[in-house]
Amino acid sequence: MAGDPFDYVRGFAVTFKKLFEDRLTDEYPKEKAPIALRRHGRHVLNRYEDGMEKCIGCELCAGVCPARCIYVRGADNPPDDPVSPGERWGFVYEINYLRCIHCDLCVEACPTEAITESKLFEFSFTNRQDAIYTRDELLVGDDGQPQKLPWEDWRPGDDDNTSAWMRATAPAGNANYVGRVAWAGELGYGVRAPEQGQLDDLPDPPSDALPTEDAHGHDDHDGGHH
Repeated sequence: MAGDPFDYVRGFAVTFKKLFEDRLTDEYPKEKAPIALRRHGRHVLNRYEDGMEKCIGCELCAGVCPARCIYVRGADNPPDDPVSPGERWGFVYEINYLRCIHCDLCVEACPTEAITESKLFEFSFTNRQDAIYTRDELLVGDDGQPQKLPWEDWRPGDDDNTSAWMRATAPAGNANYVGRVAWAGELGYGVRAPEQGQLDDLPDPPSDALPTEDAHGHDDHDGGHH
């Protein structure tokens, strides 16, 4: 059955009208769409404000990783020149970004807040070796800033509020701790402010109900890390 001979003209008309509509495409890479505050991106290994590394080589991040992309080996701290404030430090730390799904479970599992995720998601590799980030590449520098590698496209704000979503919740689900700082300071940033919690109209809890911490985040209630 023959169709309307003008159908093809109507089809071209649909395309022609698009020439006069507003463009929705960003001029990438010159312009980037706004990045969500709590985006999960490339990891960083943090340090305390005194320069000590937060990672203690406990391997919990590797154990919880569903993609098995993290490899960690711990070693005893040199007594004359310790790397971390604990008994051990992570002398091998690798993340295979060909496997990583950025679920952030490693961040949740870390007892010392050593590993967090930035908002950087634009990095590409030309070989397998570049895709396996080592401890030296993940560890922040002496200014607390991430190592910026040649194949990464860092923009202002990509390192702000790393893993902010974790700082919007209350430890153990206790509403009295919503908005309370319960983590140690980071080199270059100090103590990061908490994100807005789920409840913002709660009365302040009594001061004796809140644990205090030393410079390395040790809780005086139980001697551990948050």
